[in-house]
Amino acid sequence: MAASELYTKYARVWIPDVEEVWKSAELTKDYKQGDTVLHLHLEDGTELEHKLDPKTKNLPHLRNPDILVGENDLTALSYLHEPAVLHNLKVRFIDSKLIYTYCGIVLVAINPYENLPIYGTDIINAYSGQNMGDMDPHIFAVAEEAYKQMARDERNQSIIVSGESGAGKTVSAKYAMRYFATVSGSASEANVEEKVLASNPIMESIGNAKTTRNDNSSRFGKYIEIGFDKKYHIIGANMRTYLLEKSRVVFQADEERNYHIFYQLCGSTHLPEFKDLKLGPADSFHYTKQGRNPVIDGVDDAKEMFTTRNAFSLLGINESYQIGIFQVLAAILHLGNVEVKDRDSDSSNIPPNNSHLTIFCDLMGVTYKDMSHWLCHKKLKTATETYIKPIPKLQAVNARDALSKHIYAKLFSWIVDHVNEALHSTVKQHSFIGVLDIYGFETFEINSFEQFCINYANEKLQQQFNMHVFKLEQEEYMKEQIPWTLIDFYDNQPCINLIEAKLGVLDLLDEECRMPKGSDDTWAQKLYNTHLKKCVLFEKPRMSNKAFIIQHFADKVEYQCEGFLEKNKDTVNEEQINVLKASKFDLLVELFQGEGKVTSPTGPPPGGRTRLSIKPDKARPSQSSKEHKMTVGLQFRNSLQLLMETLNATTPHYVRCIKPNDYKFPFTFDPKRAVQQLRACGVLETIRISAAGFPSRWTYQEFFSRYRVLMKQKDVLTDKKLTCKNVLEKLVQDPDKYQFGKTKIFFRAGQVAYLEKLRADKLRAACIRIQKTIRCWLARKKYLRMKSAAISIQRYVRGYQARCLAKFLRRTRAAIIIQKYQRMYVERKRYKRQQAAALAIQCILRAYMARQQYQALLREHKAIIIQKWVRGWLARQWYKRSLAAIVYLQCCVRRMRAKRELKKLKIEARSVEHFKKLNIGMENKIMQLQRKIDEQNKENRAMSERLSNLEISHTAESERLRGELNRLRGAEEEARNNANRITTLLEELARLRKELEATRTEKKTIEDWADTYRHEMEAMVSELKDQNNLLKNEKNDLNRMIQEQGQLMAEKMQKALEEETKQLENDLNEERSRYQNLLTEHLRLEERYEDLKEETVPKPGHRRTDSTHSSNESECTYNSEFAESEESSRGREVRDVTKAALDMSLFLKLQKRVTELEQEKQSLQNELDRKEEQFQRARARVRAHALTLTARGAELEYESLKRQELESENKKLKHDLNQMRQSLTGNAGAGMAAPGSPAYKVLLDQLNSSNEELEVRKEEVLILRSQLVSQKEAMQHKETMTEPITYAEDLKNLNDAGEVTQAYMGLKETNRYLAPTPDYRELNEDGELWLVYEGLKETNRLLESQLQSQKKTYDNEVEALRGELQSMKEENNRQQQLLAQNLQLPPEARIEASLQHEITRLTNENLVCIDMHTDDPSKYRECRLMVLRRMIDLMEQLEKQDKTVRKLKKQLKVFAKKIGELEVGGQVENVSPGQTVDEPIRPVNIPRKEKDFQGMLEYKREDELKLVKNLILELKPRGVAVNLIPGLPAYILFMCLRHADYLNDDQKVRTLLTSTINSIKKILKKKGDDFETVSFWLSNTCRFLHCLKQYSGEEAFMKHNTQKQNDHCLTNFDLAEYRQVLSDLAIQIYQQLIKCMENILQPMIVSGMLEHETIQGVSGVKPTGLRKRTSSIADEGTYTLDSILRQLNSFHSTMCQHGTDPELIKQVVKQQFYIIGAVTLNNLLLRKDMCSWSKGMQIRYNVSQLEEWLRDKNLMTCGAKETLEPLIQAAQLLQVKKKTDEDAEAICSMCNALTTAQIVKVLNLYTPVNEFEERVSITFIRTIQTRLRDRKESPQLLMDTKMIYPVTFPFNPSTVALETIQLPSSLNLSFLTRV
Repeated sequence: MAASELYTKYARVWIPDVEEVWKSAELTKDYKQGDTVLHLHLEDGTELEHKLDPKTKNLPHLRNPDILVGENDLTALSYLHEPAVLHNLKVRFIDSKLIYTYCGIVLVAINPYENLPIYGTDIINAYSGQNMGDMDPHIFAVAEEAYKQMARDERNQSIIVSGESGAGKTVSAKYAMRYFATVSGSASEANVEEKVLASNPIMESIGNAKTTRNDNSSRFGKYIEIGFDKKYHIIGANMRTYLLEKSRVVFQADEERNYHIFYQLCGSTHLPEFKDLKLGPADSFHYTKQGRNPVIDGVDDAKEMFTTRNAFSLLGINESYQIGIFQVLAAILHLGNVEVKDRDSDSSNIPPNNSHLTIFCDLMGVTYKDMSHWLCHKKLKTATETYIKPIPKLQAVNARDALSKHIYAKLFSWIVDHVNEALHSTVKQHSFIGVLDIYGFETFEINSFEQFCINYANEKLQQQFNMHVFKLEQEEYMKEQIPWTLIDFYDNQPCINLIEAKLGVLDLLDEECRMPKGSDDTWAQKLYNTHLKKCVLFEKPRMSNKAFIIQHFADKVEYQCEGFLEKNKDTVNEEQINVLKASKFDLLVELFQGEGKVTSPTGPPPGGRTRLSIKPDKARPSQSSKEHKMTVGLQFRNSLQLLMETLNATTPHYVRCIKPNDYKFPFTFDPKRAVQQLRACGVLETIRISAAGFPSRWTYQEFFSRYRVLMKQKDVLTDKKLTCKNVLEKLVQDPDKYQFGKTKIFFRAGQVAYLEKLRADKLRAACIRIQKTIRCWLARKKYLRMKSAAISIQRYVRGYQARCLAKFLRRTRAAIIIQKYQRMYVERKRYKRQQAAALAIQCILRAYMARQQYQALLREHKAIIIQKWVRGWLARQWYKRSLAAIVYLQCCVRRMRAKRELKKLKIEARSVEHFKKLNIGMENKIMQLQRKIDEQNKENRAMSERLSNLEISHTAESERLRGELNRLRGAEEEARNNANRITTLLEELARLRKELEATRTEKKTIEDWADTYRHEMEAMVSELKDQNNLLKNEKNDLNRMIQEQGQLMAEKMQKALEEETKQLENDLNEERSRYQNLLTEHLRLEERYEDLKEETVPKPGHRRTDSTHSSNESECTYNSEFAESEESSRGREVRDVTKAALDMSLFLKLQKRVTELEQEKQSLQNELDRKEEQFQRARARVRAHALTLTARGAELEYESLKRQELESENKKLKHDLNQMRQSLTGNAGAGMAAPGSPAYKVLLDQLNSSNEELEVRKEEVLILRSQLVSQKEAMQHKETMTEPITYAEDLKNLNDAGEVTQAYMGLKETNRYLAPTPDYRELNEDGELWLVYEGLKETNRLLESQLQSQKKTYDNEVEALRGELQSMKEENNRQQQLLAQNLQLPPEARIEASLQHEITRLTNENLVCIDMHTDDPSKYRECRLMVLRRMIDLMEQLEKQDKTVRKLKKQLKVFAKKIGELEVGGQVENVSPGQTVDEPIRPVNIPRKEKDFQGMLEYKREDELKLVKNLILELKPRGVAVNLIPGLPAYILFMCLRHADYLNDDQKVRTLLTSTINSIKKILKKKGDDFETVSFWLSNTCRFLHCLKQYSGEEAFMKHNTQKQNDHCLTNFDLAEYRQVLSDLAIQIYQQLIKCMENILQPMIVSGMLEHETIQGVSGVKPTGLRKRTSSIADEGTYTLDSILRQLNSFHSTMCQHGTDPELIKQVVKQQFYIIGAVTLNNLLLRKDMCSWSKGMQIRYNVSQLEEWLRDKNLMTCGAKETLEPLIQAAQLLQVKKKTDEDAEAICSMCNALTTAQIVKVLNLYTPVNEFEERVSITFIRTIQTRLRDRKESPQLLMDTKMIYPVTFPFNPSTVALETIQLPSSLNLSFLTRV
């Protein structure tokens, strides 16, 4: 097909434009051969006639189809030309926010001027191991390709990063190095990758500066070689630098800065170590203020200095060398401020005592005189003599600046040398990857020597690039056996010859530099004479004789000759150098000592391979003059030649950085600047080379899949290659437009667009036909719906009219009825009103008459009542006066008698003999008092009777007098009333007449007021009704609002509760995940330790694995403290290995805490031993002096009874302390008991509470002993008669048995914490008891004085004695009742009751005994001690009886249970109906199978290794899973453990568990990649753990056990801690299982879920570029969705065969589906070609197949489906509409499982596969971002594929009876004996 045929109507083309470079237009007419004008329609709506060039007749470039716009690879475009490339880059950069694009082998990177979240560790992991074409373009993809080719081809690699200043070269190189450091890691523990990355901040600080184009511009070129060993781990690095811009040290243009390090120094002047440098702000130094903008927005120079110093330290440059470096830099700044003044026109000088020069000399260690002299003078040498000549000011300033530049260059080289030494490795380098970060092609308004060297280097690199591209293109054609035709491409060798050949620019420049009077002008003339008109690439400007023009590959550049010679010579005054060499500053001398021995801050220089020097080779010190004469151009050419040799020896990878605009605006694209750089960096040359041949390449399968729509059924053959050939011959007539290779079809430029046009036309015709049919169907459906609707409307209208007529008739009839009833109601209302009025008048009149009569009766009654109350009051007054007189007389008489009696009692009270009689004859006196009380009661009763008789007689007399008084008053009142009655009646008659008139008037008024009031009330009622209705409405509204608000509040509360619950669950899962991650890290370090141990200490033969290599196995023993300490000491060795994975500070704190606890334990043990020894000595002393120290002997006897309790309590405390120490030790190994963690807090709280309780017990001991001493001293005072009473009262208060018991238990609880020695001298070592004793003596004296004063108040004491006597009587009665009740108790309860009664009796007897011996203190003390001993004996007897009863009850239950079993057995085995029950032989013949085998297996200690070997190490899981019961090894191990527990052999239990755990770890380490093995041991480990729980004897785990299983519980050992160890082991096995499963699934997921077309024909394959993309067509060996499902079935069936717990299977499946969803989504987010509508359909179908698999396996409730939710929503996002705001709202509500970054990424990557699909507009994406900006979520783009859900092991009891398990012979366990 001719190219001109494509220029038809509506075809789109590109035309040149001044502003936009290229502009899109559309043809409005078909182009015909010979036309000179094209009629175009621009995108802005204007019409244009484009004239063709009359000479060339070239047509404008055609525009690619829309589906090809935005492709990852520019070579995939159908039309390859400049506007297509520019437009594709712009669409990707502006619309899709994609900064990377492939252009064949080149990665084009556009600087976004914005931080993007695409460089995280998750992105690195996503690109690791992937093919370069399978993922979206990225710098990581290039780095991965280089790393992969290095490992695959055994060839060194290079990554060449180039571009303009500000294009992002340094950042790209930095990310490439970060990728290598992250993916490869280091081969040693030296963290070489960190050192490699640490070199970046150092080189940026000393080599980067702010320019007008870039805030962090590299002002030098560098090539970093990253070395790898044979395992491709980083072992070191080496750096070469090129052409440092030294002139920037002394001069900066506007808006530019000097090197960053100077500003970092000035920003850190506040640091104390920088005080001696005497620095100030950057504005105060000449070398840092010329740019007039010393600050970079968003950069803190002080923080950057901190980063730089940390990088120096990491690279081994110590603090002293760092201070030296900063000292040199500060000296350069001060040197720049040295002011030179004119002396005359030919000389200059520096004023004496110049402050800055003084500081410079002090810092550099040189003399002020020499430096100031040689700054203003120079030495001239001739053949015979030497002259010292002064120089003018200008030359002096230049000499000063030259010295500054020279010092900085030397320092720069020194730092680079030492960075290389730090990065060098002694390990032999196997291969390397070089990263070249070099300046791109530069052209400015004024171009000088630096731009010339930069462009020269770019010419060399472009030549190497062209040759490499040409070579790759040639290899591709030869590989596919395509005829090779020579492609013409630009060769820049002539330009290179112009620069570097003999008599070239550099050669003439060096020659001119050697001339004595050489100048820039003479050099320019030589250039003109040599090359002008002889070389087409060399030109002379028209208006200048001091410049020249070179035609580079990118553009013409005009160079100004001024300064070329000076910069090429790079001269510096040698006398100034000599002054610096004579410095006392060691670092400065080292900088200028040439190749002498250099002292390295990082130690001696390491040996190893020879590295390429970063500078030209220097001569020996004797040849220093020759070295100075080597020009900069020559040095640069030599180093560039070395670089090219290195690059030619490696496989290059190209990264071209593009600067989108000059203003550093984020995501702003300037087409002019972009196209300049594209032309300069060689991208367009790559496009041109590709376009010259066959740029479009398709595999036969891809071509068939894409263009199947253009084929007919008869054209499709079984051979896809032959089918494609036949179709192409029909579609494309010109055979030169394509070529058939071995595996691909090659197309000329534009042919794919033509095929796409044919395909689109075919699809468009099909769409039109489909639309025609569907529109016909829709129109007919619409007609039928309208017809049906019309009929329905007619039916409903007629029905409505009929209903209206019926309604009218009903309303007429209803109106008549309403009128009838209304008239009846009015008449009845009128009648009722008249009747009510008549009744009201009658009622009012009758009521008035009744009220008048009632008033008369009421007045008469009130008069009678008043008379009655007055007469009664008079009588009571007389009675009260009489009674008061009688009482007063009685009081006087009784007072007189009481005084006499009181006097007698006082006389008797002063008598001591009387007091003794009272004490001795207390009972007689009590009886007398009782009789006295009875007599007084009788007298009281007689007096009461007399008083009541008097009251009765007085009442009768009062009533008689009151009646007489009333009668007299009534007669008097009646006489008075009769006299006044006539007058009253006349007055009443006149008053009634007046009242009648007033009543009539009032009645009329009332009637008027009533009418008015009725009208007002009616109006008010109506108004109130209206208000009531309004209030009701408001009330209803408020109720509704309240209900709604209540409902909303309830919903909010429910939602908040759900969120809180979810948060708690997440926190729990995070805590579990953290713990399990620590276990994983611990396992990794443990395995690493084992590997290192095997490598470093190889031993021949079999070596048994030490059982203490795991910190999880260093458990405590339960009965042996020695074994416990030994085990913990061995576990400490393992902690030393594993502590590398922990935080060192945390580990040291825990280790210190453990040491403190161990010391405390040892001190407690020593204290216990010392106390026991003291107790033995004290007991011997007590036995020797038992007769003389009775009280002390009693206490010794009491404490000897408690010694066993004290020892057991101390042992318990020691055991608790050991458990705390072991818990801390175990948790330290697991990383759990971190300071601040819950476990750590609990342990500290327990320890603190124990210490507090111990202190309290010590205080109680001191108080008790002080009381005993005080009582002993008090017994010796005979004169204090109140003490016997006090002790008697103490014992009286203890007479109740309950109180005695409580006192005894309190004494017992107190004495638990007493030291077991009663020696007061030992206890009184610190003098506490003596102080207590003295205090108590003072207290006793005070009490004695108080008692003496109380004797004077005898009356109060008598009352107290009486009250106490009464209480004693009540207590006696209560005790008698209690005794009577105890007698009624059953026999089994009488023991305790009798003891209690005995205690009460003895108490009473002791009271009598104490009363009897109060005269003799010694007998009193003996009696008291005897009482205490008897009380203690009784309480101990009571305790023993209780223990015996409980023991007997327990035995009785056991015997009853056995009898029941025997009876049941007897009934089962009963075969004779006539057999009697009491037959003696029957029980002997009952078979007892449960006794024959108790579910235990016995083995000898020496057979333990054989058991572990046969049951674990050599066991084949497949045989066990198929032939035996699931979990058999776990059951066997537990049965062996049961026997060891039965024997109470703690050593056997410990060794068996340790060997089992170590063996499982060993087999997993050996076969950790075998899913079947890992699954098998996960199942058995869980079963073993469940058995330990099920048979632990704990009630929580025994609920589902049978009686027999409960009998099989462990009896001697509590293995709860080992359960935790096994749980940790199960977690490790689970994580190993997940990793094994992930390794199997990982290769299948992307191919099966994304690339494979499960629904054939839905998605079409788009054209691919040079980068090979994995095909989505299912070839042989390609994984499909069926492969994933088959693998999932395999996993599930394997776990089911092994008997894995169902809950655990659900967790495994959930993790499997999470991995599938995460990997699929991550690849979707990183692959633009997968983000289309058809791919969304494929993904949803694949997900539905996975859900169907879950339903088949009954696993829908395991949470696996929820893990796929992000993937499902991403697929839905690809398929939903993406246009309107409603669509945006729907997307925001639908995609709640996706983050904002993921949603925006999918929308940006969405790519139409067909022309009928539309792209997502930028406006729509902005709308989505606006709606989602309030989301609080992680900004992470990719899902964490390494995340493992925390696993739990729910308790699953086994129904298998241990006694029924048989040992198969295949296991070779014949040495086990059934027990």
